[in-house]
Amino acid sequence: MRYLHTMVRVTDLDASIDFYCNKLGLEELRRVDVEAGRFTLVFLAAPGNELAQVELTYNWDPEAYTGGRNFGHLAYEVEDVYAACQRLMDGGVTINRPPRDGHMAFVRSPDGISIELLQKGERLAPKEPWASMPNTGVW
Repeated sequence: MRYLHTMVRVTDLDASIDFYCNKLGLEELRRVDVEAGRFTLVFLAAPGNELAQVELTYNWDPEAYTGGRNFGHLAYEVEDVYAACQRLMDGGVTINRPPRDGHMAFVRSPDGISIELLQKGERLAPKEPWASMPNTGVW
């Protein structure tokens, strides 16, 4: 048995690609448009780790999705949690749970999916502005 991917339904494919690729740093591996089923599948992965994929499913006919948090979360290991959070903030992403401990942070996708960012290796020493930054919203 081998893990293949996690599927997340998205309401705005362009906004989701912007978040997951341009801001979070994932790469698009492949895209499949299924005209008969009226949906698009986009498979993403962290650079150099194509075995752990996220499948974005975009249904062409509008549909309301609620409660992104009941999904749980996606988790990615990052080289520098502070730098990753700064890059996301610079891109307009709210840091819902800042990396006050130098180890873990949470953000949310445009569809409310929680994304956990974990520091690779040992936790970093606490530093500002992260150490005193409060939580924002839910994560």
